[in-house]
Amino acid sequence: MAAISKRAQAIQPFHVMKLLARAKALEAKGKHIIHLEVGEPDFNTPQPVLDAGIAAIKDVRMHYTPPMGLVALREAIAQFYRDRFQVTISSERIIVTPGASGALLLALAAIIEPGQSVLMADPGYPCNRNFVSLLEGRNQLIKVDATTQFQLNKALVEQHWDNNTTALLLASPSNPTGTNISEKSLADIIQFAEQKQMAVLVDEIYQGLVYDSAATTALSLSNDIFIINSFSKYFSMTGWRIGWLVVPEAFISVADNLAQNIFLAAPTAAQYAALAAFKPDTIKILEQRRNEFKLRRDYLLEALPKLGFKIPVKPDGAFYIYANCENLTDNSFEFAEQCLEQVGVAITPGIDFGNNSAEKYIRFAYTTSLNNLKEAVTRLERFIAT
Repeated sequence: MAAISKRAQAIQPFHVMKLLARAKALEAKGKHIIHLEVGEPDFNTPQPVLDAGIAAIKDVRMHYTPPMGLVALREAIAQFYRDRFQVTISSERIIVTPGASGALLLALAAIIEPGQSVLMADPGYPCNRNFVSLLEGRNQLIKVDATTQFQLNKALVEQHWDNNTTALLLASPSNPTGTNISEKSLADIIQFAEQKQMAVLVDEIYQGLVYDSAATTALSLSNDIFIINSFSKYFSMTGWRIGWLVVPEAFISVADNLAQNIFLAAPTAAQYAALAAFKPDTIKILEQRRNEFKLRRDYLLEALPKLGFKIPVKPDGAFYIYANCENLTDNSFEFAEQCLEQVGVAITPGIDFGNNSAEKYIRFAYTTSLNNLKEAVTRLERFIAT
């Protein structure tokens, strides 16, 4: 048999998948599990979006679309930026992708040469560093903490940049911390990156899920950056596997070529369904859900510290709380395993998000009902007391 490639071996698994598999096994035996580990909204796809997808299937509109996506959908995304953010971008710069992962892969493939470095925050979403490794790039993980809102800033970027650095990857709001980058800090980072001819990639997939301020986009600061976005989180379309990438004008042609070869086109039914995501009746549903997420966040922000968790930074958005658990354990992975086994609460240990004090952190995803969250807190209190 052929040997497994070194680049494949370099890809790390999600450690939480081991916990999720165990949770499913326990559920199969009849145990009730409260899932706070999965980064997926518990809300179903809004009905207008479902109706649009069903209509497309009934009309047999299931042929390939252009590699860059349906023209109508790209124009709808461009209109979304104009309406919500007062930012004008050409629809030609927008590529519809199979989820945000497809967008990230396209962007990284367009800019990374083997051995070149990409700066990113630690903790951060694990696929970011795994995709860089897959493309034979080098991850430069920069430790961040509460003093910078768990985000990169210009000083950190300047400190870690070198002549081998080709790109910088940011996320606002971020996974796992739920924090935003301030507009001033983001502008400073982009200005420095442009001086050093670094590509800037900004993950905005939780863009619509912010709670204490208005949603923003980095496109208001520069046209020469890459924006990764998705219909999965705010728009509640996870299983449809549909996202988008905004590229600088100079990268339109290469992005088209890569899309043709990597995935040909995003799923056709999902593209037609996504056309309904921006309708007023859909947005009304999504805003009600955003308000519900805020209620859940606020409940956990009050409840978790009473159990002994420390929340060093109030999360601005997404649906995560990244909590310090060092008062309760010196091994967050073992803590998560025992919590699942003993009281049926599934949570994500920090090891999935990097090496920066990972053993001291747990990510709570409030992607379940408020009643479930209250029951989870009761169970956690019982677990911690034993």
